[in-house]
Amino acid sequence: MTKLFSFLALSVFVLNSCGDAQEDLSKKVAVGGAVYGGELRMMSQEKLENLFPLGVADIYSVRVTSQIFETILKLDPSGTKVIPGIAESFTASGDAKSFTLKIRKGVYFHADDCFGGEGRELTAEDVKFVLDFSCSGIKQNSISWFLRDKIVGGKEFFAKSKTTLPAGGVKGITVIDAQTLKIELVNAFGGFDKLLTHPSLGIFPKEAYDKYGAEITKHPVGTGPFSMDEWTAEKIRLKRNDKYWKQDDLGNQLPFLGGITITYSTNKRSELLAFRNKEIDLVSEIPVEEIENILGTLQEAQEGKNVKHKVINQISMSINYFGFAHSSPIFANIQVRKAFNLAVDRKALVDTWLEGEGYASENGFVPSIDGYPSESVRGFNYDPAQAKTLMAAAGYANGVGFPEMKFYVNGKKGSGTYKMAEGVIDFLQKNLGIKIKMELTSLANRDKAIATGTAMFWRSGWVADYPDPENFLGLFYGGNIREGGTSMNPFKYKNPAFDKLFEQAMRETDYSKRMKLYAQCDQIVIDDAVVMPLLTDDFIVMYNSKIRKFETNCMEQIDFSTIFIKEIKE
Repeated sequence: MTKLFSFLALSVFVLNSCGDAQEDLSKKVAVGGAVYGGELRMMSQEKLENLFPLGVADIYSVRVTSQIFETILKLDPSGTKVIPGIAESFTASGDAKSFTLKIRKGVYFHADDCFGGEGRELTAEDVKFVLDFSCSGIKQNSISWFLRDKIVGGKEFFAKSKTTLPAGGVKGITVIDAQTLKIELVNAFGGFDKLLTHPSLGIFPKEAYDKYGAEITKHPVGTGPFSMDEWTAEKIRLKRNDKYWKQDDLGNQLPFLGGITITYSTNKRSELLAFRNKEIDLVSEIPVEEIENILGTLQEAQEGKNVKHKVINQISMSINYFGFAHSSPIFANIQVRKAFNLAVDRKALVDTWLEGEGYASENGFVPSIDGYPSESVRGFNYDPAQAKTLMAAAGYANGVGFPEMKFYVNGKKGSGTYKMAEGVIDFLQKNLGIKIKMELTSLANRDKAIATGTAMFWRSGWVADYPDPENFLGLFYGGNIREGGTSMNPFKYKNPAFDKLFEQAMRETDYSKRMKLYAQCDQIVIDDAVVMPLLTDDFIVMYNSKIRKFETNCMEQIDFSTIFIKEIKE
């Protein structure tokens, strides 16, 4: 998914469920020390416009949609093992070309007007509807690339579903009975179970799409631990789903929290100060240089004025990169793309410009994943002399004749993203003699500039949706190019050799062999200088100590269903 490393103003939408009154959690007792009730508060620097699971791609939106919607399968807290979700079990055929899912009983959609104010039980038909939708050409579906080429009949369904969903759905997705679904693949794919954990595959009911149509982006209806309570230009509030199916290991019905409120910050510093003032309960993506704004001075600590807190710090399964528009005359030239890559000292970018925050990209585009031979991929070394030679060969010796261009950066001045962009611009100007103007913008406006062809050079990032190199390398697959698309292959990169090898890797059932094939794909991405891979982040989360059982993983996902609030005794 697209990552925002750093939620346009919205019309006011207040979405009220019309079911029974919410349970009084003050009278509910949990086993084992957990506590029901309370509200978790957090902030985001980008405003949310879309909470339709098939239409979101950034990590902040996903952190909200994943509390409202549930996926077919899930990943365990470590982010490495596939566990049951909406499907309580699955079986794969010996040739890894068909998967049979057993859908869990007792899972209910949130009460909503699309059901006449009530909810209803989820069945295999609902799972098929979402999988069909995910293969469609409907405008609200931004992940058609994800499954359409993998499932039998997916391509054909995509071609005839640009405005409506044809009856019968995708040929290779069959409902056996109310609790059983079978999926047939075009080719063997041993990692298909991981794909079914993708956060964009959140299950929603056909009734919601029938009622809201294109406005479904503002009317999220799922089966998750929380449902929409209020959505305004200033905040989003989720409330506890009292009919949620899941229990914890001690038999406590989840979730514990009474609600979650997301408000918006003007910048990271204002978010950190809000945490220090106990206005919010957690902060993620913390810049190293801003730590003092949370912790306060030594004297404040001695006087007990600082927030009692805990910190989780782990290497993120992600990559920061800068993208090139291959359709532009400038970046259609591989010599220019290689020169840009060789002109930037990634280690100095991390050590100096980012004050040691992050890890310089020394190998390929794919970050460290268990079993993936990333060390076999040869990345870019810092070589300004060779960069100058390549620019001269491209006709831009010492930057002469190279047009001044805008560099689109979704971030705010002073942020880590801003400093990273500043560092890259400095290296490019110093070593290549070119002029680049940074254009600070929102994510939505950056994507609009990419979609319209206005942006030739932009800052972006990708954090894993599931732990497999395919999730990263799919960004460069030619079959994922879509007119106006900005989530997959926005560079418009086409290489038949890469596509052939990528398809071969997906068909390979031997895990070790598949990883080696993916590494070869990764090397092609570097050799063709498709983008500028720069660094991998630390994912740092600081949270108030009253927040208990807080867990996240290397994919920066947070499961709020198990969190509870227990005030600290002074």
